[in-house]
Amino acid sequence: MRAVRFHKYGDVDRLSVEEVPDPQPGEGEVLLEVRAAGVNPADWKILGGAFAGGEPLGAPRGLGLDFAGVVTGVGAGVTGIAPGEELLGTPTSPTFAELALSRPELLVRKPPGVPWEVAGSLGVVVGTAYATLDRLALQRDETLLLAGASGGVGLLAAQLARARGVNVIGTASERNLEVLRALGVTAVTYGDGLAERLREQAPGGADAALDASGHGELAVLVELVADRRRILSIAGAPEAAQLGVTFHAGGGGELTIPALREVLPLIESGGFAFPIAGVYDLGQVADALLASQHGHPPGKLVVVPA
Repeated sequence: MRAVRFHKYGDVDRLSVEEVPDPQPGEGEVLLEVRAAGVNPADWKILGGAFAGGEPLGAPRGLGLDFAGVVTGVGAGVTGIAPGEELLGTPTSPTFAELALSRPELLVRKPPGVPWEVAGSLGVVVGTAYATLDRLALQRDETLLLAGASGGVGLLAAQLARARGVNVIGTASERNLEVLRALGVTAVTYGDGLAERLREQAPGGADAALDASGHGELAVLVELVADRRRILSIAGAPEAAQLGVTFHAGGGGELTIPALREVLPLIESGGFAFPIAGVYDLGQVADALLASQHGHPPGKLVVVPA
């Protein structure tokens, strides 16, 4: 199969599309033909060695942390899943590739009305949005400040919070404000003067905050939320540590499957907006990572191998 891989940590110029042996499903595993795989900030962080602890890369590796595809094979002990089924969720092998492995407990069935590009982009962002809101313990009529509200996690967190009766004030670039307003979010532009703009919307402060941006807004959020235990960042670990704020790095964990089961019907029915900001093939993964890191895309970026 074709797969995106890198042999040393570094920038996107380390990436190449290579021919590698097809993975084979072992006991308890499922093999899928990848139809779409979401791009997440963790992908370019992994490429850059952010989680390597300074150690060199021991062997070539790939990227891609969520996906949707068609089952092509099952390993021993797998029941209830057959070739030809359409599934999505969390993989156990990189998904910027034509084939990927997973396990039944990490997968859910793709509803017919959810496009492949959307289905393949949901796992990480849905799980993360769901888990962070769970940790913030938001109640109806409370106010959430959400930095980076037009990104993948931000859009889902905003909609989940609004569906639970929470008031959401979200930051975004000027071009993405109307997207947020259409979802019932009070939208403000980030940049110079952000603290004043947020205070205009929440003169008494806010109950909780989520930093899904990582572009310097966390310090402003801290000024407006009295209880730092109700502030989370998923995008700026060093800044969070400096400000005494919890950094959430665990994605959705065991909440990912319940989160997908809640959100998928809403997306299929049109109750949730989940825009796709860009679609890339395997040879364009470098462009996708650069867009994720620097482009502030209004929605999710997705890799389509075929």
